[in-house]
Amino acid sequence: MPEPIPIAAGVQVPAEAISVKAVRSGGPGGQNVNKVSSKIELRIQLEAIQGLTPEALVRLRHAVRNRLDGEGRWMIISEKTRDQAKNLEDARAKAVQVIAAAMVPPTPRHATRPTRGSKLRRLDDKRQAGEKKRQRGGKDFD
Repeated sequence: MPEPIPIAAGVQVPAEAISVKAVRSGGPGGQNVNKVSSKIELRIQLEAIQGLTPEALVRLRHAVRNRLDGEGRWMIISEKTRDQAKNLEDARAKAVQVIAAAMVPPTPRHATRPTRGSKLRRLDDKRQAGEKKRQRGGKDFD
């Protein structure tokens, strides 16, 4: 059984929500690739994460929407190194990073008005573009 993943105070991924599978990795590595299962597939049940607010769960589900498997579990893959234990730690670190980012609420956008200078620059650019177009036409070559 895998170890629980602590995220922050009161927030953790329990061991029951985690499943780990080691598979053979692709890419360079010679015979090692064909013999050793060093790639890690870490799967986490999102609803089982303890201490996560409903809003944070929605943000997390949105952040990982393209990495969900058929059963709705979040799949994290790590094949950074040729060592299975290091890849497991890397996958756990990826999970911590994404969950911690989902816990931070987004800052609300406050609508602002354009400044006087930006309005004047926009009108000046429009005037120059119109003048350029006026100069293009009306040439009589007879």
